[in-house]
Amino acid sequence: MQELINKLMAEGLTEKQALKAVEIVKNFAKDKFPLFAGAIEKVFDKYAPKQDDDFLG
Repeated sequence: MQELINKLMAEGLTEKQALKAVEIVKNFAKDKFPLFAGAIEKVFDKYAPKQDDDFLG
């Protein structure tokens, strides 16, 4: 997912805009293909940037 975000940023979007664009595409795909909504969610979650659970680290 970071590769896509980087590509969008290279095209002139800010990181916030790129993240929003990816979210819009994900939601569009889920709306258009509701039978695959769970799979689409998993794909996007799998490649989404992970936040560290360790707040001390």
